Amino acid sequence: MHKETKTKLIQALLFVVTVFTTTLVGAEYGNFETVKVINNGKEISENFWAYFTTGLYYSIPFLGVLTVHEFGHFFTAKHHKLPVSLPYYIPLWFPGLFSFGTMGAVIKLKAFKQTKLQFFDVGIAGPLAGFVAALLVLWYGFTNLPPYQEITSIHPEYIKHIDAHGANYINFALEEAKTKGVMVLSFGDNILFWLFKNYVAPNPENVPAACEIMHYPFLMAGYLALFFTALNLLPIGQLDGGHILYGLFGKKKSDLISQWVFTAFVTWAGIGFISPYVVSEELVWKVPLYGFFMYFLFTGVFESKTTALTYGLGVFAFQFSISALLPDFEGYNGWLVFALIISKVLGIKHPQAYIEEPLDLNRKILGWIALIIFVLCFSPRPFMAEIY
Repeated sequence: MHKETKTKLIQALLFVVTVFTTTLVGAEYGNFETVKVINNGKEISENFWAYFTTGLYYSIPFLGVLTVHEFGHFFTAKHHKLPVSLPYYIPLWFPGLFSFGTMGAVIKLKAFKQTKLQFFDVGIAGPLAGFVAALLVLWYGFTNLPPYQEITSIHPEYIKHIDAHGANYINFALEEAKTKGVMVLSFGDNILFWLFKNYVAPNPENVPAACEIMHYPFLMAGYLALFFTALNLLPIGQLDGGHILYGLFGKKKSDLISQWVFTAFVTWAGIGFISPYVVSEELVWKVPLYGFFMYFLFTGVFESKTTALTYGLGVFAFQFSISALLPDFEGYNGWLVFALIISKVLGIKHPQAYIEEPLDLNRKILGWIALIIFVLCFSPRPFMAEIY
């Protein structure tokens, strides 16, 4: 089989599998019967297809936004006559556990040399295109919210709380959950999502609580689209935001800003991870292990091991001090995993362009708009699991 044909077959297979896994995730959150069928190892019932297809209300808009994003990169690369692959979708699904159904998609840019203009254009095209698509999904989702009473089709235990308290049912439902040791997953706000909830939704009573967004497929698809847009627009290294930063400021300044942003990102992520108020037996092994992790992160930032150690331990000391002074203040530890991926896989520094042509005014304006979009889409605590 020809290599190019084999590659396209792999890409098509990954797309089909990703459609399946994202649709399955949507079905799980739309109705729990799918989860029960799979988790209990039972033979798939005659109703499985009906349950499964409900997940299309999530998978189509979510994968639609991701696809628009990737083809924004693809067609811009083609415009610049750069050798580029079609998207490779990444399926991801954990039966019975929270997942998105995918970790997104990537394209392979096979050009060894690019100009600063090409880095900028290809980098910014995906997030801008995906952001517009995400706005459309969110607008539809928030302007077509079902009556809040419909949540009882998924949570029949809410009926008594709705009967007694109406649209304020969730506070009482969570109080009841505390007595049962239930784990509740909530979606943290970002500026744009907050604006949609408060100024776009026609009836505020129908806006779901943060812990119920997963049961509203268009809202979940839109929220995750903003989440992935923010990740891509982080102004660090070879992320899309890093390409934009490089175009706006050049190699030297963009690398320096990337280091600052990465340091701030890691600092926020680790606050509360090691608390001075845990038992000393835990601190004995947690402190050196986490200290080494911080050093390991910063070896991806600085060539000098001494500098990496200084920064790593300095950030750790600051985090530890904040935890000592403000024991209830926590960052978002989940970002530490992404920080590791940035440090060791994606890179903090941007590669040098072989031509450093200046950007025109229109591109500079678009670059600053993209950085504003990052601020609007970024959630400091995107997913919060709490055991009641």
